[in-house]
Amino acid sequence: MDKKEDMIAKIKEAGLTGRGGAGFPTGVKWEMVKSQKADKKYIICNGSEGEPGVFKDKYLLEKYPEVVVEGIKIALETVDHSLAYIYLNKEYYKQFSKKLEKLCDGLPIVIFEKKWGYLGGEETAVCEVIEGKRPIVRKKPPFPGESGLWGFPTLVNNVETFYHVGRIKEGNFKNTKFFCVSGDVKKECVWEFPAEYTIRQVLEETGNFPEFDFFVQAGGGASGEILLPSELDQEICGASSIIIFNKEKTDPYELMRKWAEFFLEENCDKCVPCREGVYRISEMVKTEKLDREFLNELFFVLENTSFCSLGRGVAVPFRSLINKVL
Repeated sequence: MDKKEDMIAKIKEAGLTGRGGAGFPTGVKWEMVKSQKADKKYIICNGSEGEPGVFKDKYLLEKYPEVVVEGIKIALETVDHSLAYIYLNKEYYKQFSKKLEKLCDGLPIVIFEKKWGYLGGEETAVCEVIEGKRPIVRKKPPFPGESGLWGFPTLVNNVETFYHVGRIKEGNFKNTKFFCVSGDVKKECVWEFPAEYTIRQVLEETGNFPEFDFFVQAGGGASGEILLPSELDQEICGASSIIIFNKEKTDPYELMRKWAEFFLEENCDKCVPCREGVYRISEMVKTEKLDREFLNELFFVLENTSFCSLGRGVAVPFRSLINKVL
């Protein structure tokens, strides 16, 4: 086996899955891009991190940027004829671009500032933005690994995934994940634990399991699911964030208004189900008059007919909060 094939084999053997939320096997994705016949290929380290309550990539860019860059270098060595982009939201670009430029000096890596909001972090929208277009999500297939930037095969992984690739190369990978814990806690922080840890284990081992009546939002501060204390013996789906809410102090309608404002602001207005569905949800939570039968139908339409994951994910926080807390 040559060096390039050996690295993909090591990633597969390590069992690394993407840490951006989807959990796709990293070695399979790399192999797909490497196997494509093309004169040019691209690599994108996605540091957009636009979901509220998620800040693990920020932590890694601050504490371990050299390991992240090492992971990108390994991808460049593995994928032939490739050029890499580190795609950062505005805040991260301002904070980390100069340090990253020094670490990437002499390498075919471009530090790119994300010009758009939450939707601009979706893997096909990332390609659109780098190409100088609006962040409109593309229809899949084809996937970026087949046709991404300017129609060429493109490997897209998030910051944490490249960090773990760097650790695999060092021989220090232990199949961990980084968890963001925030909300009604003593200190918002990022913690590293085994990937299979449950929400309960993370809260207990960090000293953040509440002594008051609470609920959590797991997976993100917009699209994450609401879970009660009896539901915490499960792994976190999506982005690895846990937000704690004091049930007595939290106004459910105020929380839903916050979500509705976020989805309205970040909506691209491309598809009718998402555009109109989010608007109708927003109007209901403003008046605090919920037609539950109508909402259930609306959630069904959003989940089954929205063009992209933004619209399909809208129902999750609202439905779970309404059913479990109201």
